[in-house]
Amino acid sequence: RAWGPGPAVPFDPGPICRPAAAEGPAGPLKPIKLAWNATAICTAAAPLAKERGIFAAHGLDVEFVNFGGSTEALLEAIATGKADAGIGMALRWLKPLEQGFDVKITAGLHGGCLRLLGAKSAGITDIAALKGKTIAISDHASPAKNFFALLLAQAGIDPETGVEWRQYPADLLNLAVEKGEAQALADSDPRTWIWLKDPKFTEIATNLSGAYADRTCCVVAVRGSLIRNDRAAAAALTRAVLEAGHRVHENPEDAARIFSGYGGKGSVEDLAAMLRSQHHGDRPVGTDLKRQLVLYGDELKQVNVLKRTTDTAKFAERVYADVLS
Repeated sequence: RAWGPGPAVPFDPGPICRPAAAEGPAGPLKPIKLAWNATAICTAAAPLAKERGIFAAHGLDVEFVNFGGSTEALLEAIATGKADAGIGMALRWLKPLEQGFDVKITAGLHGGCLRLLGAKSAGITDIAALKGKTIAISDHASPAKNFFALLLAQAGIDPETGVEWRQYPADLLNLAVEKGEAQALADSDPRTWIWLKDPKFTEIATNLSGAYADRTCCVVAVRGSLIRNDRAAAAALTRAVLEAGHRVHENPEDAARIFSGYGGKGSVEDLAAMLRSQHHGDRPVGTDLKRQLVLYGDELKQVNVLKRTTDTAKFAERVYADVLS
């Protein structure tokens, strides 16, 4: 099932720009530390929830922790209480979660934001053309590498031996292709969306391509001890972020203006276009989200990201927590 605002969930159907903080519950707000990446446009629901009073309306005083380090360090920060929850990409989090961090996924937030771009000069226009070629990536555990490795495998190309993955600083991936050191690049918005405006590049695939059109990309995850000790707070945070995701879907221009104020790269017009290209109307929870986690698990086993011995059905049950029922 996909989450949508319902009668039991505080939701303002009126003008989105109206602050909601004054409508929140009486009494002190619950302090929550939320880890996020302030450069990732696909997490625009977080600043929108703060600036439009959605967190406060759900009884929360949310402090952002901008995290640019490794995913393992981020999950450890959540698991040990340095942060209470986080927003991030499923394909970056599933491998560390397999290792046993006490962090639970509570919702999917949106689909899309990963893109595979090819150099027109090299004739790279589809997945098949990548055989024997070099793909520029920002790191070898990136969600983009993990996802497009799946597409390569499905096209009959061994993602470990059939292509070369070459690491560059994230902001220089396009230059690596322009210099001929790579024939394609795999990364996430906002960078890839901006680079796609360059006529030298063509979009080969995204993580909304084909069977992945309805697959979630980013997820909300909460510290296990918070769920056990204060389930109401975990539920309130999850609902607030999902409600904000609905607002992003309904009014991407407002979300883009807010995200831009947090240092987001690109013009407000470009940021809004990026948000419209992503599926912020898809926010899976419950059985639907667990099914998607199983699918990701099975696929990541095929490309040797998850262990071959991992029981993906049990894995999905372990890493997901239903805080909304």
